[in-house]
Formats: sequence, structure tokens, C-alpha cells
Amino acid sequence: MTEFERVLVNSFNAYIEEKGIRAISYRLKQHRFTSQFLDVLVDSLDPDLYMGIECKSISVDKGATALYFSQHFTVDKKGIHQIDRISDYLNRSGRRGFLAVELRLGAGHGREAYMVPWEDLEKSYNSESPKLTLQEIRNFPEIRRDGKDYIINPKEWGRKSRWEKDIKPKPAENSGETDD
Repeated sequence: MTEFERVLVNSFNAYIEEKGIRAISYRLKQHRFTSQFLDVLVDSLDPDLYMGIECKSISVDKGATALYFSQHFTVDKKGIHQIDRISDYLNRSGRRGFLAVELRLGAGHGREAYMVPWEDLEKSYNSESPKLTLQEIRNFPEIRRDGKDYIINPKEWGRKSRWEKDIKPKPAENSGETDD
């Protein structure tokens, strides 16, 4: 488990305890020859908290300028890309999905972290772009810090669930109102 994943799990559990929510955040143990679906899972009856989070960390201080879909994600033995595997899992489980991206800025500069809704990651992955640039990542909601911990606020990260569509209600043709 990376430090980023550990702190994220601990921060979620502190938030859950503080709010008195029946939920739990955890990290499944990764075995050497088996793949895991996601890095962090949160189980809750609250749909805002029923989520799966994949964590990626990139070193901006060492010259990283983007998160590349070919470099930072894996392809399994069957040739299935990690984003496709996770998308399938999220769709089947009904979890809200996120990509948490940590930007390591170097000694003395700290770290930044951002929460990318999985739907937005999928759109980028399925487009012609092979990456998410640093600027694109920074356009997503920041996971703010409080000392070494993260401030958890799932409502800031977007509320739309995978099964909700971008449907705008049609205005009623005759609502019974008159111009009188």
C-alpha cells in the first residue's frame, strides 16, 4: 500500500467516524499474481460514499507533465486495459468511481491531490488524447490537506452516479397557465 493510499483510507475513516456514518473505507490486500479492481473501497448505504477509488501518483518534481493512459495504467494478460476493467467493475457494482491523483512536487513543496470522476477519466481515455495533462488534472476538485491528512468531502467531488444520465427535463407543453 502506498503512503497516498494509506492516508486516504485513514482520512476517509476519520471522516466517517466524525460524521457518525455507518460506513468503512479499506484497502484490499494485493497479492503478487492477482489483480485488484481498485486501490481504495468505501462501503456505505449512503450513495455519496459507496465508491471505489483508483490512486495514481506522479512526480512533477522529476519532470512528469501528464498522467499517460499507456504508462501509468496496466494491461492484463488478456489485453484488457486497467481503465476498462475498473469501468466494468464500477458499472456492475453500482459504486461511484474516482481516480485520485497525487502530484508530488518535490522536497519542501509538499503534495497536491485531485479527485477525477471516473466518467471524466473514461471520456478522456476514449477520446484521441493519450493522457491527462497537469492542467487538466488541476481542473478537477482538489482533495485538500489538513496537516498530513486529507479533508474528505464527497459532495464536492460531483454527485452524479454512473446510472444517472444527462437528461434535462422537457418543459411542459401546456402547464395550464395562461397569460391573464
